[in-house]
Amino acid sequence: MLDSSSLLPGTALWALALYLPLSLPLARLDEALAEGPLPEGLRVIVLLLSSVLLAFAVGGITQLGLSWALSPSWAASLGLMAVLAGGFWTLASRRDES
Repeated sequence: MLDSSSLLPGTALWALALYLPLSLPLARLDEALAEGPLPEGLRVIVLLLSSVLLAFAVGGITQLGLSWALSPSWAASLGLMAVLAGGFWTLASRRDES
C-alpha cells in the first residue's frame, strides 16, 4: 500500500519539473481574465494559483503512475532527474552576453 508521505516529495519534484511547461499554455486563461472585471493584481494571483495547482495535479498523477509502475523512490528519483535536466537545459540554452 502506498503511503501518502512517501508520495509527497516526488509529487513536489514532478510539479517543479512540470511547472513551466504546463503554465505556458495558460495564455487563453490569461486572455479570458484580461477581458473580465478582475483587477490586475487579482488576475495575476488567479493565474499563478491555477498554474501551481495544475502542476501539482499533473505532478501527483505522474508520481502515482510511476510509483505504481516502478516504486515511490524510483518515481521521486526520476522527478529529481527531470528537475535537474530542466535546469541544465535552461543554463545550456542561455547565450553568453559578454
